[in-house]
Amino acid sequence: MQDTKRLHILGICGTFMGSLAQLARELGHQVSGSDAGVYPPMCDQLAAAGIELTSGYDPSGIPEDVDEVIIGNAMSRGNPSVEYVLERGIPYTSGPEWLRREVLQSRWVLAVAGTHGKTTTSSMVAWILEDVGMAPGFLIGGVPGNFPTSARLGQTHFFVIEADEYDTAFFDKRSKFLHYLPRTLIANNLEYDHADIFPDLEAIERQFQHLMRLVPASGRVVLPAGEAALERVLDKGRWFDVERFGAEQDWSYQLLAADGSAFAFCYQGGGQAEVRWGLTGLHNVRNACAAILAARHVGIHPAQAAKALCDFRAARRRMELLADHDGIRVYDDFAHHPTAIATTLEGFRASLAAGTRVLAVLEPRSNTMKAGVHKDSLATSVAAADHSLWLQPSGLGWSLQQVADACGGECLETAEAVLASLKAQTQPGDQVIFMSNGGFAGLPARFAEWIANGRPL
Repeated sequence: MQDTKRLHILGICGTFMGSLAQLARELGHQVSGSDAGVYPPMCDQLAAAGIELTSGYDPSGIPEDVDEVIIGNAMSRGNPSVEYVLERGIPYTSGPEWLRREVLQSRWVLAVAGTHGKTTTSSMVAWILEDVGMAPGFLIGGVPGNFPTSARLGQTHFFVIEADEYDTAFFDKRSKFLHYLPRTLIANNLEYDHADIFPDLEAIERQFQHLMRLVPASGRVVLPAGEAALERVLDKGRWFDVERFGAEQDWSYQLLAADGSAFAFCYQGGGQAEVRWGLTGLHNVRNACAAILAARHVGIHPAQAAKALCDFRAARRRMELLADHDGIRVYDDFAHHPTAIATTLEGFRASLAAGTRVLAVLEPRSNTMKAGVHKDSLATSVAAADHSLWLQPSGLGWSLQQVADACGGECLETAEAVLASLKAQTQPGDQVIFMSNGGFAGLPARFAEWIANGRPL
């Protein structure tokens, strides 16, 4: 049995670091942590695990008897706790490196990478393995609908991880997923993102090349057919089995409902397995195909995987229903890249009766958005909505008014103005979708409460 240690985590309330903290606690370590914002749902999970939290980065939050400090990738030089650790010579490491060293080294790792769909697809893989009795460990960048927590060690040597290409730490600029040792790798898609880290798509492709070099010869890479960037990555070298799905492939799918709420996974030899579930959108059908093929690599028949997916529940903030009253439904969704916004809205639109109004409420706040990389494609990303409202975040650096003008939407300067506009125009039967990778000033919950209470004057 390994020695237990006193660990302190800087940036503990992020989805990755908070999940890692739960794994460390499950291993028997004494764990505490600091963060600038100690907020739910992660702080609730951490408190339930017996993990002590400190708000802010005053060095006094670091225990005197700490054995090692795990530093999140949001930390930088100048942070008081970081400077304290360096000045005192306290042993430190990054989250991904600690995870590799303490958890992943002896595991069969099923990793899910790509620009979009990582949280959903990794949740699907974990649930398929769980449903057939494999009891996997996992670390997922969100709260999966079929599990009470975002991370656990599991009872077998299988481990599912959401594999992010973002950088590791201020002292390790490699992508996080280069620490994860995948044997089964899903590469869902690859587009330009993280403009604060990568100058162009080619730089991200290079990190994916490094990732694929780590897959052993007995490993497998699963990807959709026709993804040009991923094919360029594979062309740089492969030492493993590659399995593609899509039209004219051995593995494909057939929509049984236009909105993607029912489809058939078609496999070699002419067989097929049906999935009927509560999700919509072609993007989720593709996520499911990737998950089914990843599960097949560990010995699960596609029919078993499809059966499990019929009971799959989406992770928090993936078209999460917050309110349903008087025919008005309010959803919270994490989509923040134009492709994710478009595919989410298109899939949802296909599930609705003709004439139903969809109101999309968006907060473009990611570092890529701040750089203005996607501003020219934002207006078309909401084409499936009837109306859009755009909150101008502080620090965006450019005006969303041009986007609103291009799509006939509204650009509003404050959260209160967004709330007032929504209250004034929402009608019975409307579907309202909040889309942001941040807190959105609490607007989704506030508006949902107003709807649930009958829209009081």
